Amino acid sequence: MKALVIIPAYNEEGAIVNTVNNLKSICPDVDYVIIDDCSKDKTLEIAKQNNFHVIHLPINLGIGGAVQTGYKYAYENDYDVAIQMDADGQHDPKYIPELIKKVEEGNDLVIGSRFLEKEGFQSTFIRRMGIILYSKIIKMFTKKEIKDTTSGYRAASKKVIKLFANNYPVDYPEPETNAFIAKNDYKIIEIPMKMKERDSGSSSITPIKSIYYAIKVGLAVVLACIFKNREI
Repeated sequence: MKALVIIPAYNEEGAIVNTVNNLKSICPDVDYVIIDDCSKDKTLEIAKQNNFHVIHLPINLGIGGAVQTGYKYAYENDYDVAIQMDADGQHDPKYIPELIKKVEEGNDLVIGSRFLEKEGFQSTFIRRMGIILYSKIIKMFTKKEIKDTTSGYRAASKKVIKLFANNYPVDYPEPETNAFIAKNDYKIIEIPMKMKERDSGSSSITPIKSIYYAIKVGLAVVLACIFKNREI
């Protein structure tokens, strides 16, 4: 299958080289694109110096806009599968062949889950509470259990690439899109993965923001579950 790895990046100057070189070493036959979300540091400069494939956004769109840009690129270039992968080194490229294989087998969205075997970095306590909340909401409305609802390491089929290219949530979109995919009878599965702590930098989500987003994203997940076949 023709596969593309989408790497959204904002202020990842300390990690981007290792992330891309590791990806190229392990998966040399898979294409990739960095979406530089108008970084304020040297992420773009470093990417260009290393001849990495990068799309520079002239204004900061946030994680949703950056990822959607990647899906638009995948759709316009007729990719069969698109894999989201963080720029900070948390996601090990060795799992990419398995993600692609599961899409080849007929699944529409394949999520790399930290919580199936509970190995590796398990995220912060506050974030885990949000993950559990979103999981319970999705199961309540769709009868489908997704344990790692906020995982940004996932693979999308051609159908889902088109869906996400046309419409994608702005803030922390994984829980909402997972709910939509589950509610609308696409095939969604999880596979176990070990994830690492970020190589450098820090999360933009402070404890106060975590509470705000837990409420905001929770409501978005409920709406995605209620309104079947609505656009995301």
